[in-house]
Amino acid sequence: MQYEQAQSMSVVYNLGLATRVPLGEGRTFTVGERTVAVFRTRSGALLATQAECPHQRGPLADGLLGGNVLVCPLHGYKFDIKTGLAVGHACGSLKTYTVELSDREEILLRVEDS
Repeated sequence: MQYEQAQSMSVVYNLGLATRVPLGEGRTFTVGERTVAVFRTRSGALLATQAECPHQRGPLADGLLGGNVLVCPLHGYKFDIKTGLAVGHACGSLKTYTVELSDREEILLRVEDS
């Protein structure tokens, strides 16, 4: 996995070709010391969140994705994966990450230092 140091206190990780994440699904990637779930909506938009649900650590990449709403596979808790906000419950929000597609169709994930 390649990465580069950006000027601000963040690191950009190249996660490989976007085809690694099928449309309407998510995949988990390990970057540095954290795991991140990357999703491609059916419209092709890329979004990224923490990999585990804050409720009981359900694997979010295995959840159901409908538009921008992600449903945790363990207990059905819903999240807006664009904002990370919980939908209809008070379990807590998801950490979201900036993700974009390169000119070569590669997923570029930006992780801020914290």
